[in-house]
Amino acid sequence: MKKLFEILKNELDANRDVTMVTVTASSGSTPRGAGARMIVGDSGRLYGTIGGGAVEFECQKRAAEVLKTKKSFNENFILKPNQVQDLGMICGGDVRCYFQFISAEDKAMCAIIDYANKLFEQDVDTWLITDITEDSDAGMALYSKNEGIFGIDIPEDIIYKLQSKPIKVTIEDRDYYVEQINQNGKVYIFGGGHVAQQLVPTLTRINFSCIVCEDREDFTKKELFEGVMDTRLVDMLNLDDICAEITSNDYICVMTRGHKDDYEVQRQVLRTPARYIGVIGSKRKIAGVRAKLIADGYNDKDLDRITAPIGIPLDAETPAEIAISVAGQLINERAKDR
Repeated sequence: MKKLFEILKNELDANRDVTMVTVTASSGSTPRGAGARMIVGDSGRLYGTIGGGAVEFECQKRAAEVLKTKKSFNENFILKPNQVQDLGMICGGDVRCYFQFISAEDKAMCAIIDYANKLFEQDVDTWLITDITEDSDAGMALYSKNEGIFGIDIPEDIIYKLQSKPIKVTIEDRDYYVEQINQNGKVYIFGGGHVAQQLVPTLTRINFSCIVCEDREDFTKKELFEGVMDTRLVDMLNLDDICAEITSNDYICVMTRGHKDDYEVQRQVLRTPARYIGVIGSKRKIAGVRAKLIADGYNDKDLDRITAPIGIPLDAETPAEIAISVAGQLINERAKDR
């Protein structure tokens, strides 16, 4: 989502109007669910996808029309059997899309987009609320817990309904589409070796923010980790400062250079509320570390928080393959919020 708002800003700064197409509801076997978005300009699709195929093709045509009429609207698409066959899908479904005209001359909208990019930089929980009422002016607001509401006036009741899943809210005959566009969840990677160097760019491309923690200075160079949010030079025996900032939204991947450091990291991160703790390594090494943690007083319930070996089951051998396996597991974990 951060990239989408960067593209929006670039287009508006260049004085180019765009149409943003958002899937606001879907049922059955549709290409993408609620929250899928794409931006369309005069030259065609600029960024994002709502699933490809016939629906996306039709939506691109409608979006081009919006650029001419400058009018936002909702539209339903019903996937009939013949369309289903063309899309290679098992069964039909319905898709509701909102076509939102965004003018480069709309100062209020430009301010919203600038503010969204500011909140992305701050990496705070952020929700986007769009008035999708038919024949409305397609106004938007942003909400973050620290800053409150920025943009159009919205009913306070919406704030009480905020959740991680996209929702449609109807209040006093007005329809609002509400979506969390940024979640303050980071991936703390302990160890900056070959797997970490492949994992960071893989996770970054699917919108995870990564922090690499290493006790070897040569392995904290940011150029080793394409897209990394931060690198930290740490003492693996004393991670108090790091552990103090880990929240229940965060993920931990342990892939240090040896079982001793793996043990030290696990011993400390088990005291954090992290939602996920994954550890790389052989079954023998994992069993040895587990025995030491039990000797430290951790019980089976504590240790059940640890996923080891890390990653979804694949015949992965190379660092790049292992990175894909780990990324798949984190995608599944994140999807629990949908």
